[in-house]
Parts: sequence; structure tokens; C-alpha cells
Amino acid sequence: MLRHLMYKIKSTGPITVAEYMREVLTNPAKGYYVHHDMLGEKGDFITSPEISQIFGELLGIWLISEWMATGKSSTFQLVELGPGRGTLTGDILRVFSQLGSVLKNSDISVHLVEVSQKLSEIQAVTLIEENVPLERNAGSLVYMKGVTKSGLPISWYRDIQDVPKGYSFYLAHEFFDVLPVHKFQKTPQGWREVFIDIDPQASDKLRFVLAPCATPAEAFIWSGETRDHVEVCPDAGVIIQELSQRIARAGGAALIADYGHDGTKTDTFRGFCGHKLHDVLIAPGTADLTADVDFSYLRRMTQGKVASLGPITQQMFLKNMGIDVRLKVLLDNSDEPSTRQQLLQGYDMLMNSKKMGERFNFFALVPHQRLPNGSHQMNARKSNPSPAPVAGFDELAWR
Repeated sequence: MLRHLMYKIKSTGPITVAEYMREVLTNPAKGYYVHHDMLGEKGDFITSPEISQIFGELLGIWLISEWMATGKSSTFQLVELGPGRGTLTGDILRVFSQLGSVLKNSDISVHLVEVSQKLSEIQAVTLIEENVPLERNAGSLVYMKGVTKSGLPISWYRDIQDVPKGYSFYLAHEFFDVLPVHKFQKTPQGWREVFIDIDPQASDKLRFVLAPCATPAEAFIWSGETRDHVEVCPDAGVIIQELSQRIARAGGAALIADYGHDGTKTDTFRGFCGHKLHDVLIAPGTADLTADVDFSYLRRMTQGKVASLGPITQQMFLKNMGIDVRLKVLLDNSDEPSTRQQLLQGYDMLMNSKKMGERFNFFALVPHQRLPNGSHQMNARKSNPSPAPVAGFDELAWR
């Protein structure tokens, strides 16, 4: 990968941080995501669904709660962007099965957006009914099709735009933080983009440099920006616009959970290898690269088509969703000391402020009419009851 990047820089000059991230993570020949199983204890990071089943269960409850609050649509697409090993979708589908009596009249299908062939195979092992063979068609927009263990149709796509439009719930857990970012530094001459170049002192090393003049990606910087260093992610903007249009037209919601901030942080670009921080410019292709999600940017990218909620901390969201109630039920039902210890450790990892509790945030997109005073029609028809609060962002009403 380093040799490939050196050749690229020698041929065409320094490259943007976004181009560097794209090459390092998703290059078909040597990209980190294309060839690594980077999840779990042996990998470079562990995600919340891998830590505790409660996480996925509560997200399943959130989806059903929103489905009920918006009129119990007869069709329902569950769409996950970057599904990892499929653990989160698996936990959610288990909740759907357990609450089958509630969902019995709804036609549910599962749609996974995944660029990595290796990860899609792992997802299939997690989710697919073994007795029903997978349909594969590498050249098609739907490159894999099958049936889940609970009997629901499931399809794989490389791009969100290929997923059928319709009433859908979109999940993006630790998805946006790996999309390529452009980095900018404020200088006396105005904004200058950060590029990556070969280090003249060491020909086998890379270094950061500032562009000598303005670059096209500068157009993505908000006119009211007050920070002196910013990271912007055009790919995230495109995806948020796509989700916003879909939700505004067909209904549903998007739930996004990620490392992030509300427009306050500056330099968050970092690497992870073997659960430790790793210099982003050393041994490219061997470590995960990530940048915190700027939720203020995502909010602007909705362009007012939908309402947004959050960001709120994972600790607050899961507490509102009743994680303490769920933990107590699971502990009461478990006689095995090792299982109880695992549940308590998982809870601590998800909720502890010093661990994931405050480092992760939840952010949602919902149609305007989902919120009180969200639509002019609702004000006109006074007889309509005002909509229920959105679970997670308010306390879940346990009935």
C-alpha cells in the first residue's frame, strides 16, 4: 500500500487526506476493509453490538417503537449501512421474532449496504438460514440474496442508492466515522487544505503539507465556521441528503450512532491497530483510519427536508431506552456466574463515561410531521393527538 501511494504521489503530486483514506481503507487490491476481519478481540476495534446483546435489543425496541408511533406501516425495510459482522442486525431480528405478534401483519425485509466482500460473507454466516442457498450475482446491484434465520428476505448492495425506496428504517452504527474527510487549516491567507506528500528527509515516509493555494473541496466549509482547523466529509453529506429525501418522501427514520461532536472538535483523524492508537501515516493498510463525525455538518446536510434529533450521549440514549430494566431481567434469568459477569462488564463498557458512554453519540432523522408542531396540517386538524415522544431522545414510556 505504501509503495502504491508513493507511486501515486510521484506521478500526480501530493494527495488529499480524503484520497489517502479512500485508498488505504477501500482499495480493491490492498484496502484495509477489503481484506481484514478487523472486528472483535483479535481485530483492531470492538463495536457496541459485539460487546453486549442488550445494545442491539434496545435498538430493535427503538425501531418497533418508531414504527408504532408512525402508524404501523404494512411494509417495513430494515436497512443497515456498514453492518460489520451482522451482529447488530442479528440482535434486532431476534427482537422482531420475539415481538412477532406485534409485527405479524407487516411485510419486513432486510437490506445491507456493504462494500467488503469478506465482511458480507461473515454477515451471511451470522444471519442466513443455512438450508436456503444464497443467490450470488457479482455484477448485479443486488450482489447477494437470501433468507434470514427468521424467514425474512435479505439482500446486499454496495451503495445506499441501490436500495429500493420505500418506508424504511436506516441504521448507521460506526459507519460515518470511516468515510474519507478533507482536512483544512486556517492561515493568514485563508483556508488551506492539508495534503499528504513524501517526506523529503526520508523517501520511505509520508508527511502532512499545506496546499499553497485554495482547493475545490474548500466549498464544503461552512461560511459561519469559527474553528481554525476543520474536517469535512462530502461522502457523509451525499448519504445524509439521500436519506433525508427518502425519509421525507416515504417515511421511516434514520438512527446514527458514532464517535462524534456537534461542531466543536478540530483534529480527530486517527488510526487504530490491535486496539491501540496508531500513527495514520505509518504502514498504511494495516490499521483502521477514522475521524469523529461532525453532527452539526450532518444536520446542515439535511437541508431542512427532515427533522433531526441529538446528538445525545450513548449513556443517555440507552438509559432512556430502559437499559437498566433490561439488564435486571437478564441478570434475574441467569444462574451462570460467567454470563452474569459478562452482562455486567458489557453494561459497564457501554455506559461508563470513561469508556463508551460519553464517547459515542446518537443522532436521528425523522419526518417533520413526526414531531409536535412539525407540520402545518397537524396544526390545522386540532383533533389529531400530538405524536408520542421519540424514544431514546426522551424516556421510553413502558406500557
